[in-house]
Order: sequence, then C-alpha cells, then structure tokens
Amino acid sequence: MVAAGPAPTRPVYRLRAGKVRQVWQTLRRRVLPTQAFLLLLLTGLAVGVALLSVEHARWVPVTTMVPVMLIAAFLLRVRAMVLLYLVVAAGVLYSAVERTGQEPIGPGSLAVIGVTAVLTLLFARSRERLGVQGTLGESMLVDLRDRLRAQGSIPPLARGWDVETVLRSAYGDSFSGDFLVASPEGCSALEIVLVDVSGKGQAAGTRALLLSGAFGGLLGALSRETFLPAANAYLLRQQWDEGFATAVHLAVDFATGDYRIASAGHPPAAHFHAGSGRWELLEGEHGPALGVVEGASFPARTGRLDRGDALLLYTDGMVETPGRDLALGIDRLMGMAEQLVRRGGFSGGAQWLVDAAGTGESDDRALVLLWRS
Repeated sequence: MVAAGPAPTRPVYRLRAGKVRQVWQTLRRRVLPTQAFLLLLLTGLAVGVALLSVEHARWVPVTTMVPVMLIAAFLLRVRAMVLLYLVVAAGVLYSAVERTGQEPIGPGSLAVIGVTAVLTLLFARSRERLGVQGTLGESMLVDLRDRLRAQGSIPPLARGWDVETVLRSAYGDSFSGDFLVASPEGCSALEIVLVDVSGKGQAAGTRALLLSGAFGGLLGALSRETFLPAANAYLLRQQWDEGFATAVHLAVDFATGDYRIASAGHPPAAHFHAGSGRWELLEGEHGPALGVVEGASFPARTGRLDRGDALLLYTDGMVETPGRDLALGIDRLMGMAEQLVRRGGFSGGAQWLVDAAGTGESDDRALVLLWRS
C-alpha cells in the first residue's frame, strides 16, 4: 500500500496577495473617499510645501499652495476646506517668518493665494448646494444635456417622408432654451412639439431640461387635443418668475398626409404647396403662451401634405432682430424659404436656412423642416 503524500497547500504568496487585496479594497471603500482622509492628505501636502518653500524657495515658491487649494476645491466640502486653508495660512506665515536671508514673499504672491482661496471656496459652496463633489456635477449636466438632445431626435420616418432639425443655442452654449420633443407612433404617424422657453442660453437651459422631460411624458400619452392644455397646466403649477414658454404642436399621419397643428404663442408655421409653388403662413387664431393663462384654449388648424409639400416650424430666434418688427423677420424667412425651393430640393435646407437667417448669436434658434417626396 502506497502512503498518500501530503495534501497540496496553497502557496504562501497567494495567501498574502489575497490579504493585501482585501485590505486595499477595504481602504478604498471605507477610508480613502472620506473627508477626514482627504483633509489629512492635503494638510500634509500643504505642510510639505511650507517647509520646502523655506529650504528650496527657488524651486518650491509659496504660491505652490495654489494647486493644493485647487485640488481641495474638487475633493473637500466647505468645512474641511476652511480647516485646510487655516493650515495654508499658517504655512504661508511660517514661510514668511523663516525666510532669513532670503527674498521676502511679495504682495503679489499673497494676493494670488488669497484670491484663489476665495474663488475656490465659492466654487465648493456652489457644489455643496448641488449636493455633489468633484466633477460629478458636470457629469450630471452632460447626461441631462444628452437626454434632452435624445428626446429631440426623430427616428427614420415612413417611406416618402423626410425631416431635418437644427437646434443652436445662444453664443454656442451647451444648453438652449429651445428644444424639440418627438413621439413617433410606429411608421404610421409622427407627433412633435417645438418649444421656446423664456430666456436664452444657460439661463433658460435648466427650465428646458425640466420641461423636456415633462413634455416627453405627456406627448403621445395624451390625446392631441389635450396636450397643450396639460402642458399649460404643468407650467402654471411650477409658479416660476417669468417662467413661460411658447410651443407649436404638430401631428402628421403618414398614410394620408393629414396634419393637425396648434400653437401656444408661437410664430406661425409655414406650409409649402408644391402645386402652386408657394409658401402659406398658417396664421389665424392660436392660444397664449404656456404658463400665462389658466384654462386657456389652443385652437388647432388642419391641412394635408401632398407629394412635394413641406412644413416649416421655427422659434422666434430665427425671425427676431432687436429694434425690428417680428413680421419683417417672418417675411424675410419666407423669402429665404422660396430661395430654398429654387435651389432644387429640401435636403440640407434646415441647415441652410439657419445659416442664412443672419439673426446673430444672441438668441437660441431652432428649426424643423418636414417634407413629403
């Protein structure tokens, strides 16, 4: 009978490596992200800068405290930053006192450190009000901006139909007060709403983010007749100061070409008739801007898009110029739309119209061009 050998054992180094990993994961999860640890780490860094600025002032000037404060603005809360800045102030004082036989710290260096401290505290305070640390706030805003754009993207339409949209914010900001929400009903119909929130650029961007989510939920969930009244009631409940919005709501049946369009204080849409070769402004009775009048009604206009016809929706940034009548701007846009037809087709027309409008960068601009080929 052969004696069995000793049972195989796990190498000692594997046990140690596993233990080290476990300790590191515990530190990373429970210790490293804490404010106490970060404050201790940055305090040690500030103390090191203070000591080195005395011994090696040429290579480590006292203004090296500025990067330490900038890092703190991204990682620490306001209370922890105040404690760190007390250490920074003590370090600067120590460096100034111990600089025997060296060039004293200039007032410019002290001013740079002081201004940096004030600005970073204000920066951290705004983050703390939002309830996020580090770059998470920017990540949240980027995500919201992408969601806003995604809600305005229109999927491929039924065969024989095309659409182009252009949204441009004032001064090229990432956020705009103009936005589009689309709700495709399979391949049979399309329902969209083009909205212009009061204000422009970043000032209107936060309200546009909120409204786009609300309108996206209402669009398609409610009947076409009740969408604008429901949107109006929603804005009134917000009780915003100057928190109104204009909107145009369009629903199109791809099988018949029939459309229904209703306006809430919005510039009139335009219908191109291929038979006559002319643009028709869809003027007439319309409702007030959203968020102004309780229980307002929003009369709708109906029509039909035949082959070769097109619909043009736009916001007032496309036609409004300071010091000029809005009607003149609409006439000018209609003139450019006629030039677009003479160019030989609508493809690329939305971009061309926005570029040719020449209303400047001081207002948000949005345009939707839908046509049937």
